[in-house]
Amino acid sequence: MNVADVRKSAEQRMHRSIDALKADLGKVRTGRAHTGLLDHIVVDYYGTPTPIPQIGSVSLLDARTLAVTPWEKKLLPAVERAIRDSDLGLNPASDGERVRVPMPPLTEERRRDLIKVVRHEAENARVAVRNIRRDANTHLKDMLKKKEVPEDQERKAQDDVQRLTDRFVAEIDKILQQKEADLLAV
Repeated sequence: MNVADVRKSAEQRMHRSIDALKADLGKVRTGRAHTGLLDHIVVDYYGTPTPIPQIGSVSLLDARTLAVTPWEKKLLPAVERAIRDSDLGLNPASDGERVRVPMPPLTEERRRDLIKVVRHEAENARVAVRNIRRDANTHLKDMLKKKEVPEDQERKAQDDVQRLTDRFVAEIDKILQQKEADLLAV
């Protein structure tokens, strides 16, 4: 592996972090119910944390209500508890067959809560990008130790990786500002 490969790999991984952030922010809906909203919530399934879509079906009852129908009825309380304890601020109710999840109207307080969730997701993406930078720099230093690259080339490559990191962090900040503006728009 040469210096260009390290840079290219880091850039591809940073692109994937941005794509993951966009997917995560796409789940944060501005008042309408959306089945992807519950994808990241995990339920204790016989001691194994399992995402809700893997233990039951998630469907829309109407524009403001989701329904989760677990494959096993005895999972209803666990699903209900997992949704209630999540960072989404939802209040599910079980009707014996499925868990109904009404979407609360977006009050000013709810908008602020969602902005906190969005900022947390953006910070996770920034951390991921920085971790990729750290991995790339570590790889470059290893290459220098093994005398696979000269010192000036390694330094230049580290500067390139830092510029990449700065560019992707700026893009994350731009995506965050856009989502915040969407959430605050009444």
